[in-house]
Amino acid sequence: MQRTVYIVNRSSHDFSAAEDYGKLVYVTEGRVNRFATNDMVRIFSEAFKSSQPTDLIVLCSLSVMNSIACAVFAVKHRRLNILLWKDKEGKYIERNHVL
Repeated sequence: MQRTVYIVNRSSHDFSAAEDYGKLVYVTEGRVNRFATNDMVRIFSEAFKSSQPTDLIVLCSLSVMNSIACAVFAVKHRRLNILLWKDKEGKYIERNHVL
């Protein structure tokens, strides 16, 4: 089964390198009110409704959004799988944490 790669926010960054890890799904796009944390919880809860424990999150955009995305995923799956951009190598690095 192909994994899903959840991208916290669609921006001008080229996320195509993350396609090596699975199907890309953009959870939000454009400007987001960083104080609207209740909305973020609802958005990520809905986005991760059909997520699987092997899916990944690309960390990008606002730190508060990344925090909420990771918390919602971790509560649901008791694990966290993230992709971090390694600029020097020009690729994503996968990190997995079992909680």
